[in-house]
Amino acid sequence: MIYRDDITNLRGDLEEKVGQRIIVKGTLGRSKFFEKKATLEKAYPNLFVVKYDKEEGNATYSYTDVLTRTIDLQIFDGENYSSVVPPRVETSKKVKPEVLEDVLENLG
Repeated sequence: MIYRDDITNLRGDLEEKVGQRIIVKGTLGRSKFFEKKATLEKAYPNLFVVKYDKEEGNATYSYTDVLTRTIDLQIFDGENYSSVVPPRVETSKKVKPEVLEDVLENLG
C-alpha cells in the first residue's frame, strides 16, 4: 500500500536530484523491456519530467509509477547508479508457533 508520506518523501528526494543522470527501466508489455539513459529535468507536485539522451525527447512519470515499480529509476551518484526505491524483500507470511507464544506472553 502506498501512503501519502511515501509520495511526499520520494518527491523531496527527486527534487534534490534534478539535473542528475538517471537510468529509467520499464516494461513495454509481452516480455519487452526498455532501459534508457536520461537526465532528471524537473519535479512537479504530481509528476516528474525526464529528458532522454539521443534526441528521444521528454517523458513524464508519476511518483506512483516508481513506488508501484512500474518503472525502476536509478540515479547516478558520481560513481555508480542506485535504485531510488530499494528492491522488495520477500517475507514469509507464516508465523512460527514459538514466536506467536512469545508475542502472546508479552501481551498478557
